[in-house]
Amino acid sequence: MPPPFPPACPEIPATDLALSLAYYRDRLGFTIDWSDEQLGLAGLSRGETRLFMTNAPYRTNLANQPPLVLWLNLANRAEIDALHREWSQAGAIVAGPPEAQPHKLYEFFAQDPDGNVWRVFYDFAWEER
Repeated sequence: MPPPFPPACPEIPATDLALSLAYYRDRLGFTIDWSDEQLGLAGLSRGETRLFMTNAPYRTNLANQPPLVLWLNLANRAEIDALHREWSQAGAIVAGPPEAQPHKLYEFFAQDPDGNVWRVFYDFAWEER
C-alpha cells in the first residue's frame, strides 16, 4: 500500500516578494518561516497549511504566473464566518460575505496583491443527504 499523502505545499507567484510576504503576514495571518530575497523564495505557514512564495526570477524555469486559485476547505460554516471576519477586519481583499451556493459550497473569496485567489469553502452537501 502506498504511503498517505501529506498536505500539499502550493507555490504562490509574487511580483514583489517583500510586499506579498507582508500582506500574507499582516492581512491573512500567516507566519513567515523563512525568506531569502536574493534567491526569491520564502516559506510561510498557518496551522497545517504550508506554502512557498516565489518572485518572477525564481520562477523562470517553470514560467508559472499569477493568478492562481487556492482552495481552502474548512470544517464548518462557523469557521468560514470566523475567517471571513478575521480577514475582513485585517484589511484583506475580500470579495464579499460567505454565501451558500447551489453547488453545495458555503464560500467566500479573497485575493492577494497579485490577484491570486483564495477560495475558502465548506462542502455542506453531506448535510442534505
